[in-house]
Amino acid sequence: MTSKKKIAVVTGGAGFIGSHMVDLLLYKNYHVRVIDNLVGGHKKNLKHNSNNPHLKFNNIDICKLKPNSKLFKNVDYVFHFAGVGDIVPSIENPVNYIMNNVQGTVKVLEAARYSKVKKFIYAASASCYGINEKITKEDSHINLEHPYALSKYLGEKAVFHWNKVYGLSANSIRIFNAYGPRVRTTGAYGAVIGVFFKQKIKNKPLTIVGDGEQSRDFVHVTDVARAFLAAARTTNVGKIYNVGTGKSQTVNYLSDLVGGRKVFIPNRPGEPKRSYSNNNKIKR
Repeated sequence: MTSKKKIAVVTGGAGFIGSHMVDLLLYKNYHVRVIDNLVGGHKKNLKHNSNNPHLKFNNIDICKLKPNSKLFKNVDYVFHFAGVGDIVPSIENPVNYIMNNVQGTVKVLEAARYSKVKKFIYAASASCYGINEKITKEDSHINLEHPYALSKYLGEKAVFHWNKVYGLSANSIRIFNAYGPRVRTTGAYGAVIGVFFKQKIKNKPLTIVGDGEQSRDFVHVTDVARAFLAAARTTNVGKIYNVGTGKSQTVNYLSDLVGGRKVFIPNRPGEPKRSYSNNNKIKR
């Protein structure tokens, strides 16, 4: 007799990281319910799984979720990736970020609480550390430089409030710079590796912000998905985990790997010169 499949909800499951979370969960024999309003996500990110009977896609805005949503019934794990990203747009439209990343998170938390899910894993952001030239640990100083960082940090605070007050088992993962297949390549503020490849394919110069000597901790998206599943399966509750490689690479180094002409553009607000993680905690 086969054991009953576990059920997972992935909000933002048609997005870059969320769709890789879906891949891993299906591979691990889960039933997966995706919630995505397709504002930032794309159905094409799930197309290769479209014939899998264990995947159910739901075009729903998290801000409109009801506490008694049937999508959360009998769910073991909730992986919450849904929200809006990018630094500069958050400065221009902070209300949208607070609505989606804070109030939207609360809507998901309430649905998870109502259905008594076993574990809630929140996709936080390393942007909460701000402009930090040193290696960042989970207890490093919080320095919220822009509304995006504020909204993601407040979402994390809400998650742990629901853990404390309502007993909802939860962990949070602060993601550094994820890259890999399906990374967003469009828009002025797409992830640098994806943008470089898009420019290379179109035979355009690589656009480098500032002098290119700023460095980032780039972590592959499949490693991020594995970390989220580990944070769900662990008996640990109420924990924060950095997810990065623990190493940093300069943008100039990345551009050299891709090759081609380069164009340097002015610095953007709110960007640290150097960013990399201490990932010992998630490794353990």
